[in-house]
Amino acid sequence: MASLSAALDVVFPRRCAGCGDGPWPFCSECRAALEPLEPPWCERCGRPSALPVPRCRDCPPEPLSSARAPFRYEGPVKAAIHRLKFTGWRDVASALAFAMVATRPPQADVVTWVPLARRRLAERGYDQARALAVGVGRELGIPVDRLLRRVISGSPQARRRGAERRRAMQGAFAPLRPAPPRVLLVDDVLTTGATAAACAEALRSAGAREVHLTASARSVSRWPARPPPLPAALHERLDHAYPQTGSRPGLWLPGDHPR
Repeated sequence: MASLSAALDVVFPRRCAGCGDGPWPFCSECRAALEPLEPPWCERCGRPSALPVPRCRDCPPEPLSSARAPFRYEGPVKAAIHRLKFTGWRDVASALAFAMVATRPPQADVVTWVPLARRRLAERGYDQARALAVGVGRELGIPVDRLLRRVISGSPQARRRGAERRRAMQGAFAPLRPAPPRVLLVDDVLTTGATAAACAEALRSAGAREVHLTASARSVSRWPARPPPLPAALHERLDHAYPQTGSRPGLWLPGDHPR
C-alpha cells in the first residue's frame, strides 16, 4: 500500500486546494487569504457582528437550534469546496471537517447530513455533505448515520432569495427512521439556512429535540473591513487535518465506494 501511495503521489502530486498550483493543503498566499468567522458574533448562528448578540437578522429559520461555520465562503475556501463538490478531491473534506469541529459544535448523539437529490448524486458519484459528515463524526467520536431522504429535488437554490428558498424547500426532506434527541446536521455551505431548516423540521418530526447545523463555510455579504486573523491553534494544526495520502482528483478513499 505504501508503494502504491508513493506511485500515486507521482502521478497525482499534492497541490494547494485553493489555487491548485501551490503546496498542499494551502499555499502561503491562500492560507493568508482565509477568512475565519470568529467572535464577536451572533450567539445563535455565528455571524460576525460589531458586538455579541443573542440573535441576528441573518439567523437561519427556527427549526434549527444553532448554526456554525469556520470560514466565509470566499477565496481559497470557496475554491476548495468547489474542488470537493465537482472534482472529487475527497481529502478536502477531512481538512474542512477539522475546521468545522474547531468551532466547537454542541454535544450531539449522532451526526447526519443534508442529502443530495438523486440526480445530483448520480452526476457527481458521491455526496460531499456525507464526506464532510464522516470527517466531523470521526473528529468528534460520534456515530454518523443517514437519517434523511430528499423527496423533492427542486431547482438550484443559488439565485433564490431567503423567503423564496424557504418556500421551495418546504416538505423537501423526510426522515428515514426515528431521530435521537440531539442531532448535528452537516452541510457544505450555509447561505440562508432554508435547506438546513427543512432538514431540521423533518428531524424534529422524527423525535429530535435539538438540531444544530455545522457547515464548512458561510456566505456572508456584509463583512467587517478587517476580518480577524486565522486562529493560531487552527493555523498550526490545519495541516494535520489532511490525510497523509494527499488529495487526488477522481480517486475514492480506500474502502469507501461512491454512494
